[in-house]
Amino acid sequence: MQYIPHDYQAYCIQRVVEDPTVGLFLRPGLGKTVITLSAVNILKYFRWQVAKVLVVAPKKVAEATWSKEAAKWDHLQHLRVVTVLGSASRRIKALNTPADVYVINRENFEWLVDYYQQAWPFDMVVFDESTSFKNSQSKRWKAAKRIRRFIKKVVLLTGTPSSKGLIDLWAQVYLLDGGARLGPTLSAYRERYFDPDQRSRTQIFSYKAKDGAESAVLGAISDICISMKAEDYLQLPDFIQHEIPVMLDPKAKKAYDQFERDLLLEVDEDIITAGTAGVLVGKLLQFCNGAVYGNDGKVVPVHDCKLEAYTELLEQLNGEHCLTFYGYQHDKDRILERLEKYNRGRADKLRVRVYKGVEDEDAWNAGEVDVLLVHPASCAYGLNLQAGGRHVVWYGLNWSFELNDQGNCRLYRQGSPYEKVFVHYLIVQGCEDEDVMATIRDRADTHEAVMRALKARIRKVKESVA
Repeated sequence: MQYIPHDYQAYCIQRVVEDPTVGLFLRPGLGKTVITLSAVNILKYFRWQVAKVLVVAPKKVAEATWSKEAAKWDHLQHLRVVTVLGSASRRIKALNTPADVYVINRENFEWLVDYYQQAWPFDMVVFDESTSFKNSQSKRWKAAKRIRRFIKKVVLLTGTPSSKGLIDLWAQVYLLDGGARLGPTLSAYRERYFDPDQRSRTQIFSYKAKDGAESAVLGAISDICISMKAEDYLQLPDFIQHEIPVMLDPKAKKAYDQFERDLLLEVDEDIITAGTAGVLVGKLLQFCNGAVYGNDGKVVPVHDCKLEAYTELLEQLNGEHCLTFYGYQHDKDRILERLEKYNRGRADKLRVRVYKGVEDEDAWNAGEVDVLLVHPASCAYGLNLQAGGRHVVWYGLNWSFELNDQGNCRLYRQGSPYEKVFVHYLIVQGCEDEDVMATIRDRADTHEAVMRALKARIRKVKESVA
């Protein structure tokens, strides 16, 4: 596919190429990955300024997003992207594989630093979702500080770098400039820009920004960061569609392939009816989402891969409200269970509700809900939810273009206080999710698309066992 960057993307590519350090504080869906890879391509193959690039990312992003993005665009086809994941032996093998870009999950970054120590080989490091490095007391941040002097070019990528306020910025910006702009220590930063807030006689629990602190901090870092409010001055589209690739782990992928083979071989592609087609694709989509209804109606969990990707997306949104469409009852139940676990021990708990009626609609529009779970068939028409947020997440994909379009229009509609609406699709790779997404893109007739996709998959399965 040919890549024609928007004006803001071309500007960001230029900044990454020209500046030794830069923070791209752009929201999910604005193309931070392709921007960075395009800059890497220029830096390595046209300017010969970098040799080995490391990307540190959340686990599900590391598994799929970077390699998928490189394979998607014509100008990046030659870039070799290697994922450094799995057991220690697998990671070491990956590190010894010739490549241009190495992608490791943030949980293993400290291991990587210890592995190389003084022989650090990466002259460019990209911290994808840099809020993972906002705590200067964490082991991963201290590891990054330890090897910072060996790196020629550093790029920070995140949507909202200061989710809990300006205090989060210091540790991230330090990785860019070593404390030149916001102070050499967190204490110095606090003293200059903050006053104690909640405290006891002996301990300060929180800080509040001084008057004028926000503009002063943003002014101090404006030369090395694309502003957190970039959409205020960059020309962005009003409707941004964000496809998030989700990789099944090897165990889950093997189980899916077996499940698909057994299911599809039971039918003859020439005698598929609308009834059997609906059952077949329903079962496959359930599996993509992570659980399947058994013959007795009981829920059988099969993997958590999409749940993990969903949780990582919520972290990237950093508290921005999100309307989440689920496909099946067990999707809703498992999401609720995961978010309850996510909230344990957190001071900034997500406020989660399931849409049931007008009270939930009012609470969402009043800003009292962080995550609203909705089945698309129950609210795709007529509901006015545009005041409550600007992020739509499709956890469970829907074959119906009409339901998909109407669901998105709950936020993307006249009267919205937001200039931009972001729609995020979680798409399991190599599985039925991809067929559904292709149908949504093509705006195809639902019935014909289902039948065509099923017949293609049946032929593929038959060929694999022939």
